[in-house]
Amino acid sequence: MNAAQRRLVAVLAADVVGYSTLMEADEEGTHERMQRLVVASIDPSIGEHRGRLINRIGDGFLATFDSALDAAGCAIAMQQGFARLGVSPGLPPIRLRIGLNIADVIVDDNDVFGDGVNLAARLQAMAEPGGVVVSTTVAEQLRGRPGIALIDLGEQRLKNIRRPVRAFGMRARGIAPTLPPPELPPLGADRPSIAVLPLRQPHADPDDAYLADGMIEGVIHVLAGLPDLFVIAHGSTAAFAGAEADPRMVGRSLGVRYVLDGTFRRVGARLRITTRLIDVEDGSLLRVGRFDGAPDDIFEMQDRASADVVATIAPSVRERELARAVRKPPESQSAYDCVLRALDLMPRLDHGGFDRARALLQQAVVADPNYAVAWSYLAFWHLIRLAQGWTPSAAEDVTQAGQAAEAALAHDPGNATALAIKGHFLSYTQRDFVGAAALLERAVAAGPNNPLAWCLSSATSGYLGDYARAVEQAQQALRLSPIDPFAYLSEYLLGQTHYLAGDMVEAVRVGRRVAARNHMHAANLRTLAASLVAAGDAAGAQAVARRLLAIDPKFSLAAFAQRTPLTGAVLETFVARLREAGLPA
Repeated sequence: MNAAQRRLVAVLAADVVGYSTLMEADEEGTHERMQRLVVASIDPSIGEHRGRLINRIGDGFLATFDSALDAAGCAIAMQQGFARLGVSPGLPPIRLRIGLNIADVIVDDNDVFGDGVNLAARLQAMAEPGGVVVSTTVAEQLRGRPGIALIDLGEQRLKNIRRPVRAFGMRARGIAPTLPPPELPPLGADRPSIAVLPLRQPHADPDDAYLADGMIEGVIHVLAGLPDLFVIAHGSTAAFAGAEADPRMVGRSLGVRYVLDGTFRRVGARLRITTRLIDVEDGSLLRVGRFDGAPDDIFEMQDRASADVVATIAPSVRERELARAVRKPPESQSAYDCVLRALDLMPRLDHGGFDRARALLQQAVVADPNYAVAWSYLAFWHLIRLAQGWTPSAAEDVTQAGQAAEAALAHDPGNATALAIKGHFLSYTQRDFVGAAALLERAVAAGPNNPLAWCLSSATSGYLGDYARAVEQAQQALRLSPIDPFAYLSEYLLGQTHYLAGDMVEAVRVGRRVAARNHMHAANLRTLAASLVAAGDAAGAQAVARRLLAIDPKFSLAAFAQRTPLTGAVLETFVARLREAGLPA
């Protein structure tokens, strides 16, 4: 064949399950085993069924056939061969997933192209390890064939395939069945759920088993502190210890949307943990992490790895859930979906988007009046509007913020987000710093990995004059979620604390960085302007003041002095510096 041409062929797409993990554990051994399987199973099966191997990469390959029956026969032969030859004592098995499709594709000397090839690859990703999934066109050719049964998997939405695709699981001797996924149980009204699997230990010393187990306990503990994330208990996931379980099968078995798995091993004098976050819905890999530490400091490593896992997972899950919520029609939005969409708009501080966020939060509390997090963020919305200077009535915003914060705690008295926002309400609007600190301590205890609890705690510590603690709390918030949309709040509070402590060089440096991250944040611009005046940069302060007035055209020093939590001589000096920057009385 010298030129590319179109042909109707049966396409077989195959992929080795967990190939990267197998290679990481034993690169040379896995390569040797795969080569034996190529010679003993893959190549003979393709040849015996009159197929053509198109290309082969480390963990997968494509082949084409003149008929669906030949392609199915090859798939069955390969799966039977892998079931027999892919197992070695003491080693994880090597297994294939296979997808079959019939399509009009472009064929040349070295490859095949077209949507039909992509569809075969997506069907392959649906298959269980050792299983085969086929398209409707293949299923029609196989119906009634002896030794082959088909299981209707229903219409599937596959990645990068615009239309729904009907898929069928093949049943034959030696093939693992692919069954329709059961409906996920209603965990928390369509809110995300996760299972953390025991860490695999390739070539592990048995003495390390307790370390790996303790690491998982730590990760589960800190994940359980995240609001709106349902975490399956360790006892339910322990059954999957030992072998490499298929995350999608685990997710279906436990009724969760996400699975975190990984490995634990020694690398020289160091310990290494690798993790994978997987979306059960389509099998996609959302995030990979790697954490190293010294064996003699295992508890510190547990804390650090757990915090790093949370900092990785929280944004990934939120981003995934937001994308899912945005795809839903408005009439089917749940309270959780509305809160997600509001939290996408609020941190941007775009005036129009900010107002839309309020409507979404109000919709959320109507849809689920008992949803404490929705009430909490509604209170936070009013507090942010006060801080931005966008309120038509400060007294009304204070009243509504207080009522929403009370409603949140009434519905869930132990919720970390609700406790933190109620504490910030007391601090910011009532100047009750002692009462606020008590609530914020409860918030951190209830959600030690809740970045907002640490962030708002920093604000109150600064108002109380405990600057060292304020810095530590803001830094902990940033460590827990460095790419959180509200991360600029924690960084701003670092700058404010440096200002209050009299370190104007650092206050200016941090304030400029926050302004670059979010130029609409009015509180940061006020502190930056005052810091520049204190540092002797009057021109720089005046430029910042002009930017502030563009955001808050009605700003006046008198109104600001009435609403700010700053008091006494600190407030007098701050206002004087803002006046020197050119802000109106």
